[in-house]
Amino acid sequence: MTGANRKDTPRRVLAFSESVRALRTASLAGLLLGAAVVVTLTAGCAGPGASVRRGWTEVGIASWYGKPYHGRLTASGERYNMYRVSAAHKSLPFGTRVRVTRLDTGRSITVRINDRGPFVEGRIIDLSYGAAKKLRMVEEGVVRVRIKVF
Repeated sequence: MTGANRKDTPRRVLAFSESVRALRTASLAGLLLGAAVVVTLTAGCAGPGASVRRGWTEVGIASWYGKPYHGRLTASGERYNMYRVSAAHKSLPFGTRVRVTRLDTGRSITVRINDRGPFVEGRIIDLSYGAAKKLRMVEEGVVRVRIKVF
């Protein structure tokens, strides 16, 4: 090695050290950003209902949806089957089971939330055709219900 190369060696080591430090900082920043994105997306999917406890109730209008959506993907990623018993709610976490009780007849059914909706003002839950049929509300289209998380 020549004298000029020996003088440059500390600079190269220093530059390498700074590169490693910068890479560690960038990796940590990327990791923190990734974690923040995951938390944000998870919270966004769950919505405000993520902390809903057993016994939580809501009273309002239920409607049902069927044929135009049959076979399409729901917001949870499942294929919608209008003949099965399921429901859409604006904020309850996917997989939440709720008891839906028709207030005029007392008839009730348990459904699992697997979609988002309803998108009509004043409605609190959209039931699958299968659920609506069991509640005997297909003809009416909309009925007053109480939903209770359990």
